[in-house]
Amino acid sequence: MCGIAGFINFSNQEFLVQQANGIQCHRGPDHQGSWIKGNVAFAHQRLSIIDLSERSNQPFCKHGYVIIFNGEIYNYQEVKTTLLKESSVEFITTGDTEVVLEAFRFWGIRCLDYFIGMFSFAIYQEDNGNLFLVRDHFGIKPLYYLKHGNQLAFSSELKTLLVTPVAKKKINPFSLLASINYLWIPGNESIIDGINKVPPGHYAKINTKNDPLTFELNAYWTLEALPSDRSEQETIEELTYQLLLSVKRHMVADVPVSSFLSGGLDSSLLSVLASKHTSKLSTYTIGMRNEDKLVERMPDDEKYADQLAKKFSFNHHVISITPSIVDDLPRMVRILDEPIGDPAAINTYLICKQAREQGVKVLLSGMGADELFLGYRRQQATLYASRYQRLPFLVQRTFQILANQLPVKINNKGFKFGRWAKRFASFASLPIEQAYRRSYSYYDDTEYLKLLQGDFKNEIIKLNRQHAEHFEAHPEFDLENKMCFADLNLFMVGLNLSYSDRASMAASVEVRVPFIDKEVVKLAMTIPGKYKFRKGVSKYILKKVAEPFLPQEIIYRPKASFGAPIRSWISTDLREMVNDLLSKSTIERRGIFNYDFVKKIIDDDRAGTNDNAYRIYQLLTLELWQREFLDYE
Repeated sequence: MCGIAGFINFSNQEFLVQQANGIQCHRGPDHQGSWIKGNVAFAHQRLSIIDLSERSNQPFCKHGYVIIFNGEIYNYQEVKTTLLKESSVEFITTGDTEVVLEAFRFWGIRCLDYFIGMFSFAIYQEDNGNLFLVRDHFGIKPLYYLKHGNQLAFSSELKTLLVTPVAKKKINPFSLLASINYLWIPGNESIIDGINKVPPGHYAKINTKNDPLTFELNAYWTLEALPSDRSEQETIEELTYQLLLSVKRHMVADVPVSSFLSGGLDSSLLSVLASKHTSKLSTYTIGMRNEDKLVERMPDDEKYADQLAKKFSFNHHVISITPSIVDDLPRMVRILDEPIGDPAAINTYLICKQAREQGVKVLLSGMGADELFLGYRRQQATLYASRYQRLPFLVQRTFQILANQLPVKINNKGFKFGRWAKRFASFASLPIEQAYRRSYSYYDDTEYLKLLQGDFKNEIIKLNRQHAEHFEAHPEFDLENKMCFADLNLFMVGLNLSYSDRASMAASVEVRVPFIDKEVVKLAMTIPGKYKFRKGVSKYILKKVAEPFLPQEIIYRPKASFGAPIRSWISTDLREMVNDLLSKSTIERRGIFNYDFVKKIIDDDRAGTNDNAYRIYQLLTLELWQREFLDYE
């Protein structure tokens, strides 16, 4: 796991390379390297995981090829064996970077068909000037780029590109709208106009010797999954086999591998499977104050995690979140690069920071299981909405009226049923694709017009169309898998993988995601929805897989989200920050939002009539982001 950056046709390329190594040094504290020749300059920051020797430092040059690589190829030994059989290659390292270079040299871009892993990399051919920028199948690793006339820059982090002389300090209006709607940015645009991301499963081919340089973006992989007719037992057996293989692959490292452990199904299963490949697995979980749990009404993660850790003799650690973290919110905004209004990033950063202080470089995460196996409440709520819509209109209308009258807090204690009822009523009667989008949107189309100044009608149409295109991309899928597919392409990439990479790498820790394995995903998307949600049980098939490995009370415990107590913080510790950063003078100075509507959002949350904590948190994030990235000279 590392950081990469490159600059084509810049007059100050040596300075830009040094600057990139400084900005991204947390991604690779073990070594910062550079390579400059002609109009091409590369920077690389190394976090040593496989082949810890200096011979695997980067940029790595061989046979007229130069590579800078971020990520891991988990099956690199198998690819290496194939290369040794089919070619005359001689290896000079024991790492995966050289395998990627030699595979590209032998197979060309078809080498990507062989790789199982997470990666973003650049390969440059000195003889013809061709440069290839490649991002993994699911977008686990980031890759930003900025093309301006005959100049091109790319990097692992947005902030690295922002300091180039051609970057504009201008907000992309579509990304602004999306970040308000979802709390994160879907697709391949960034919050900065003109800076984009190489899409998952794509590569860019650039000829650096052409004038002007040429830039082609191509897909090398798309998910193709037809519904399977396997029996339930056959599905359980095949999924068990693929998960066992995936976890084994993800344990490949020349340093110890540890694990997140929330005490929920996903992280618990991965931790138990991982423990089979190490003598003593270290695990990490988040603890919260009792008063925060009261407002959030969260299950007690620490109890379940501790129970599992004792049963399997894990070396277990609990990291307590305290309100002092709110003093460090500006730092979190800088870490995340873009305005992401999900406080789960704080959890990831704290866990990784403490783990790193104890010498840990690699952590396993259960991310991806909810997207693949229907683990989110909004997915289940949409299934219930499809049934709700068959009820008589009068029944639906009566429910909506009653739900809208329910409070979300009573005596400053969270009223979870009130939150859920209001949320369900807001989308349950809509056409099913719209219902799913609204189930995790924070505003409807009419509210945008009240909140935002200016004309965002085209951006609203684009945002809604983007979701519909992913939701309807596979007409052969049942409703369950349409939701899973949309989540894989929007929610997982735009939120979960984004904050996970930024927050973990800020602490110089690599996070691996065994559920987001090419073979696991391909299999999961062939599993019919009836095995993902059955008789009111979410992630049914994954829970059946887990039964031989985990206690029943872990498998079938209440669902708990990997989040921070943001409702409690907004009501208490963040209250003064809200008053300051979302004041009338600040809002009107920015000229983006209408203050009266912002004030109503805050007032309704404090009165307990609406649950607006996440809306408020994202508005805070946006203001802090502008102060960090736009207000400097």
